Amino acid sequence: MEKNLRSFFRRSTLNVILCVAFFAAVSYMISAKILNRYYTNIINLVLIYIIAAVSLNLTCGYLGQLPLGHAGFMSIGAYTAAIITTHFTLPDIGPVSGKALLFLIATVAGGVMAMAAGVLIGLPALRLKGDYLAIITLAFGEIIRVLVQNIKITGGAMGLGGIGKYTNFGWGFFWTVIVVAFTYLLINSRHGRAIKSVREDEIAAESVGINLTYYKIVAFAGAAFFAGVSGSLFAHHICYLEPGNFGYNMSIEMLVMVVLGGLGSISGSIIAATVLTIIPEVLQSFATWKMIIYSLLLVVVMIFKPSGLMGDYEFSAARLISRMLRRKEAAPKLPENYTEGGESDD
Repeated sequence: MEKNLRSFFRRSTLNVILCVAFFAAVSYMISAKILNRYYTNIINLVLIYIIAAVSLNLTCGYLGQLPLGHAGFMSIGAYTAAIITTHFTLPDIGPVSGKALLFLIATVAGGVMAMAAGVLIGLPALRLKGDYLAIITLAFGEIIRVLVQNIKITGGAMGLGGIGKYTNFGWGFFWTVIVVAFTYLLINSRHGRAIKSVREDEIAAESVGINLTYYKIVAFAGAAFFAGVSGSLFAHHICYLEPGNFGYNMSIEMLVMVVLGGLGSISGSIIAATVLTIIPEVLQSFATWKMIIYSLLLVVVMIFKPSGLMGDYEFSAARLISRMLRRKEAAPKLPENYTEGGESDD
């Protein structure tokens, strides 16, 4: 037990150091204008999609369900946060900016509203399986889109404008670390093992006393909360919302990221979200063939790597460094007087 705790703290310390170093390096490049506004916006968009993909992986990869209404939760979070930031103001509190505090409150509120909707739809929907669950969650996403299109406070079909551009690299990185750390700790806890047991065999899990409904709702609510957070960041990144932003295609895009990265792999979701966000930008010069090339790349990957880019494997910097050190220690030591010809001088 003590050895496991030491190993956990060692890995955690290394991860914190790497996160701080990455944040400092990118922040410096942004402030020094090494990365212009175009590249900074792409980085922010990558972080938003990472949050959405990792949160969907919680239900799709670890819980083993197939929801197709993730864009609906993002929509709820986006409109909730946007309405708060456009209708309310907060004064500065000492060194804390009122706008920053308002954005934090709005983002959390967007996540909470999305989580409430997740619980509400999850209670009846999660009693279903497979195609039936996919259909009902898809219908939920369309219901949200139609409601948004016909409510005055959301701007209706004309959309909601005047949203402040509050999303930056700092906020995106902060929430990305939160969602990745939360998902990792949850999945590697007792509750996470219960969630994965539901995925493997519901009958066996229930026979040993696991409350299927409870753990399904926990996973579904957590995924919905972080989907709402990603929606809030997305709203304050593009600064204009319309119902078409969160249609069926976005739910499919999130699902593609999860499947391509590997069901049950946080690292895979991060890599897939990064790659699938950058590739369309790289292919801008091939505007006519962009979608064909993009689709062919996905087909090729799934043919040669059907389990996804990472499968269910998780990348670990601590494990990589440990392997490198073991290989260095295992390398044969040559005599001090060894020459290039392979013989000693004696």
